[in-house]
Amino acid sequence: MPDRYAVIGNPVVHSKSPLIHAEFARQTAQDIVYVRLPVPKRSFRIELDRFMAHGGRGLNITVPFKEEAAAACTQLSERAKFAQAANTLTLAEGKVIGDNTDGAGMLRDLENNLHIAVHGRRVLLMGAGGAARGVLMPLIARGARLVVIANRDMRKARELEQRFGLFGNVRARAYNDLGGSAFDLIINATSASLQGMVPPLPGTVFAQDCVAYDLVYAAGGTTPFLDRARDCGAAITSDGLGMLVEQAAESFFIWRGVRPDTRPVLDMLRSAGA
Repeated sequence: MPDRYAVIGNPVVHSKSPLIHAEFARQTAQDIVYVRLPVPKRSFRIELDRFMAHGGRGLNITVPFKEEAAAACTQLSERAKFAQAANTLTLAEGKVIGDNTDGAGMLRDLENNLHIAVHGRRVLLMGAGGAARGVLMPLIARGARLVVIANRDMRKARELEQRFGLFGNVRARAYNDLGGSAFDLIINATSASLQGMVPPLPGTVFAQDCVAYDLVYAAGGTTPFLDRARDCGAAITSDGLGMLVEQAAESFFIWRGVRPDTRPVLDMLRSAGA
């Protein structure tokens, strides 16, 4: 029997993870099955226990369960501890081992696929949930000069400033306080694009040669945030498809001990209009 893996989320019907992992498995000759598991918002732990009981080997976790997934783990990696969110679970001998591959995936996409360095950049990170926390410490570790966290709920943004400010230059700001600032790299880690919305950004935040990056991926490679960024003069814009593929490769390596080649998978998805 092939080893069983899945992605859990709500919604999850649009997820390209099964296709990505099928290509990784074909490329590396791994005998696995990977499916989507849509889960009601209050039933994550029930579905996790059920998947484990039926011999499941690993799970990818997406919106809105990353924080709940971390809380359900018996062991967390250092990067999942920092994020207090897990997107990769390894299930073995009754244990749930959690990791967070979002930051590694985003950095590989920025640096290897888009050829954009983070070091020395002024970064605006929109959002303070699990997605933002997953990429915050990697941005600091890569040498971002400044990371400003903008969020509607300032309490959450200030909590991240206090916790991650121990490691780098991190500041919390309300959206309406951003008017006098400009940034080299602006990352949308909110779910606004999933609802066809744009965070309330003043147009002046986009510095000359600014890079705009959306963690959400969309058909045609554009989102409402990226459309706004281009209108405001962003030099480079990218959705999160590359990050999705790169973080999936990191998960695959954790589970199977072999690292797949991401370039042909990303090229396949782009050529298919993803």
